Amino acid sequence: MTVAGREEAVHAQALRGALQVRGRRVATYAWGDDGPPVVFVHGWRGRAAQFAPLVPTLLESGHRVLAFDAPAHGASSGGPVDIRDWLATLAELQRIHGRFRALVGHSFGGFSSVTAVRHGLEADAVVSIAGAGRPAAFLDEFSRMLRLDEPTRAELERRFLRRVGEDPATLAERYDALAHPLRAGVPLLVVHGDADRQLPLADSRALAAATPGSRLVVVPGAGHTRVLGAPETVEAVLEHLALAARPLA
Repeated sequence: MTVAGREEAVHAQALRGALQVRGRRVATYAWGDDGPPVVFVHGWRGRAAQFAPLVPTLLESGHRVLAFDAPAHGASSGGPVDIRDWLATLAELQRIHGRFRALVGHSFGGFSSVTAVRHGLEADAVVSIAGAGRPAAFLDEFSRMLRLDEPTRAELERRFLRRVGEDPATLAERYDALAHPLRAGVPLLVVHGDADRQLPLADSRALAAATPGSRLVVVPGAGHTRVLGAPETVEAVLEHLALAARPLA
């Protein structure tokens, strides 16, 4: 995925770096010098530049912004990739930068963000934009895109399980945030456009319903990617970060 024209100016302002994660070079980006770090987590076939509409507002609100291109995406090294690459990259960023104010993930990045915090990554809050809470949602999306029949879809799932070294039970325990939601004390904001044709709004509704204390924001007329720049999304993210910054009573 290339950097869109409307994203180029913000993308060019980032301080660029690189990490070695699972034997590959991962391109990193940082905006701002001070403030609690907010990490943007892109989705499958995405890249960090997609979050350009959100960067200036977060900087103005006193945050430092971090992002990365996952392996086989953007400016990072190629090769086979799966959710473990997203999780390993987030763990390495935390080792360097410490606790995050929030993870803000889009699509598969939202799923990865929820998964990372469920398994111990330290963050004050999580935002899932146009995402889902279970691996099957993304297998379903891929199957719809390629028009796979049921036997082929089943074989896809078997190969996925084999690749990540899980069986159906352990996959659910590790990756299903509907059956095993975020722990109490980590507020979740779920944002989804009602015109999303890649992941159904129902996936975000299910994630919000399964997570105690979460908030769901539905953006009218927004599709899967355009929702990132919607004013309703920007406003909701800022409100969520402000609430996460308040000390508990």
